[in-house]
Amino acid sequence: MKQDMIVILDLGSEENPRLAREIRALGVYSEIHPHDITLAELRALPNVKGIILNGGPNRVVDGVEIDVSQDIYNCDIPALLVDHKGDSPWPENAEERKQALSNFIFTICGAEANWNMENFIADQVELIRQQVGGKKVLLALSGGVDSSVVAALLIKAIGKQLTCVHVNHGLLRKGEPEQVVKVFREELGANLVYVDAVDRFLDKLAGVADPEQKRKIIGAEFIRVFEEEARKLEGIQFLGQGTIYPDIIESGTKTVKAVKSHHNVGGLPEDLNFALVEPLKMLFKDEVRACGKALGLPDSMVYRQPFPGPGLGVRCLGAITRDRLEAVRESDAILREEFAKNGLEGKVWQYFTAIPDLKSVGVRENKRADEWCVIIRAVNTVDAMTATVENVPFDLLQHITARITSEVKGVNRVLFDLTPKPTGTIEWE
Repeated sequence: MKQDMIVILDLGSEENPRLAREIRALGVYSEIHPHDITLAELRALPNVKGIILNGGPNRVVDGVEIDVSQDIYNCDIPALLVDHKGDSPWPENAEERKQALSNFIFTICGAEANWNMENFIADQVELIRQQVGGKKVLLALSGGVDSSVVAALLIKAIGKQLTCVHVNHGLLRKGEPEQVVKVFREELGANLVYVDAVDRFLDKLAGVADPEQKRKIIGAEFIRVFEEEARKLEGIQFLGQGTIYPDIIESGTKTVKAVKSHHNVGGLPEDLNFALVEPLKMLFKDEVRACGKALGLPDSMVYRQPFPGPGLGVRCLGAITRDRLEAVRESDAILREEFAKNGLEGKVWQYFTAIPDLKSVGVRENKRADEWCVIIRAVNTVDAMTATVENVPFDLLQHITARITSEVKGVNRVLFDLTPKPTGTIEWE
């Protein structure tokens, strides 16, 4: 790795990711490591120019205050103690923090601002080639941001040694499976195995109304399909993964409890025996997007909205039926098209349609028509823990309603969800 690095040693702070992002924003690479790293392990990291000892409310573990080893205090690498309990004053003001960090990083440590996406990509290409050699890599390519960026990076590094498997489970948004094929097979020349598993998934889901049960069926079936495809291929020794830095951080450190467990393409059988290739594992989400842009992926892929793993399966509420699923897909496409036309595409964090398993009486061609209703959801959030509802102009809502009720088969009503989180969640299931 060519970039200079500032290492954050975790002494019980919950501010580690924020600090790492602030350092990277100054153009210097930063990583978070546990407090009990040895001096030898620290020296083995490439181009370490400085250390930040980042203390905080979780510094006392099992009644004992944790600290780094005396060797690290005594070594010649410049160190800064930051304690968020207030023992060492650390500015909260963003501009003052930036100034304090700049002074430490550039003046005291003499680091260079050489962390950028081009250098990152060049380093990763080299590291992937070293790790993989002449062997083959398999990647589950969902069409989501992380898997798409990993695919593009692996294609740049090892070309045809990569095989991408795209499983179409019938629960993707309109045009997404076609876009994956177009971008990766036609434009990037990838070895792409396209698996049409729509009937297989929808048959398994028939009559299942419980959201958790739907999720489990979709997850388990995906693993089965992917495993079947993996067994057809010969000589695969590596599995590419879209793991990103928040996945690792959220799995918990020695002082911070896990937010969620991090699953590698969860549950593949042991006898497949793949080693993992995870080239994005040190990137935050905005950096993953920047990497995708630098690799030439289209904006529609790079800035794709957060999308649940079970896809439209949790937006076709209750037991999934094919006609209602199609209505969700079509109404969602209309909503996205109208938001893009009216300047809301980049402004609103997430917007989608959902259709409950509920019919109401309406009028179509002067006759009574029992049809479904479409619910529009449009929310803004910073961290997905809380969310506010976007104030969508009323005339636009009327226009979208007119389009959905005239263009989407089997729908006679459109409703707008006004509920923030809490009390509602972002998704309905």
